[in-house]
Amino acid sequence: MLLAILISCKEHKSQAALIPEPKEPEIIEEFGFKLNNYKVINDTIKSGENFSEILDRHHIEYPKVLEIVNKIRDTFNVRRIKSGIPYTILAKNDSTEQAQVFIYKHSRVRYTVIDFKDSIPTAYNGRKPIRTELKTASGIIESSLSESVEEQGLSSYLTFKMADDIYAWTIDFSRLQKGDKFKLIYEQLYINDTIPVGIGEIKASYFEHGDKPFYAFKFVADSTLNISDYFDDEANNLRRQFLKMPIKFGRLSSRYNLRRRIALYGNKIRAHKGTDFAAAIGTEIMATANGIVTESRRKGGNGNYVKIRHNSTYSTQYLHMSRRAVKVGDVVKQGDIIGYIGMTGNTSGPHVCYRFWKNGVQVDPLKQKLPAAEPMKDAIKPTYFNFIKPIKDQLDIIEYSTIMNEISITEEELNS
Repeated sequence: MLLAILISCKEHKSQAALIPEPKEPEIIEEFGFKLNNYKVINDTIKSGENFSEILDRHHIEYPKVLEIVNKIRDTFNVRRIKSGIPYTILAKNDSTEQAQVFIYKHSRVRYTVIDFKDSIPTAYNGRKPIRTELKTASGIIESSLSESVEEQGLSSYLTFKMADDIYAWTIDFSRLQKGDKFKLIYEQLYINDTIPVGIGEIKASYFEHGDKPFYAFKFVADSTLNISDYFDDEANNLRRQFLKMPIKFGRLSSRYNLRRRIALYGNKIRAHKGTDFAAAIGTEIMATANGIVTESRRKGGNGNYVKIRHNSTYSTQYLHMSRRAVKVGDVVKQGDIIGYIGMTGNTSGPHVCYRFWKNGVQVDPLKQKLPAAEPMKDAIKPTYFNFIKPIKDQLDIIEYSTIMNEISITEEELNS
């Protein structure tokens, strides 16, 4: 009997050892919340749908919705939610499934949290953590830069950065030659560690055009303003003081013309002292150079406009905005958003009328020999040359390819 009991105990222990211990549930955290505590509902805003309808569907009655809207209006205007934008509802994890939190996802990175689970609703903006990985790319041009970039499965943003930013004043990209080459060291951005969400900075580039080399390295030469620029391997600034146009995407629709006939004024000759760039309503308008906002107002035929003083010689003005994004006294950097394309004032279509003053006289910006940006100070150059040496070495060893380059490098390798 004793032997039978011992054998039975061993069998029970053996069977117990085979039964796996229950695992603790995985803790899932996102947007600053422990999602395990909620019923998570992901959806997309439908055409014609509004904030009140969404919350009503998730058991929030109208008086509470009105309270939420009034409390958060300084942070988030619910009337501006757009169809096609995804959102997440965090609801009670019980039979009521009543909404507690609404998360509006502006992009894969930016979001707004509207938290109404407590007595006082709150709203705040957030960004998902981004991981940055340095990558390299290269190519040999057969017909165009964009084609060479796209054939390799690379982002078209790299084409834009090279053509309209880094080398905008150095290389005429309408006259590229077959056999021209490029190399890049750039940032690939990820969320959730592995999901790509776009391109960050181009740290350095090399472009060979007509057998001539053009290096570009991003560097902060002015620590006071903390504005970075692209400089070549001899510390020359590649940027001009002014951008060519105040919008990134659009077209030149009307030139500066002192004898232009204007339909709005009975087809009479009336000097047009601006340069018009047409684009869709809401398109961002950029400051074409660093400066201080001297006017930001709405007036007569100009509609909403902003005027910027850049120095004792140059000023610029931007007319017909749908809305302005800066006020008098603001310091703006080249490329900062100062307003949005509209049709305010006297205009027959959405555009920005770009006006350009030199020594107090309005002139044609497309005919000006615009000055280069501020040169690098001699005292900074030794630091700069030490900074670019390992990066230039890394650029030089990148091999040209006709397929997507998957090489990744670390910041330590870049600066070693």
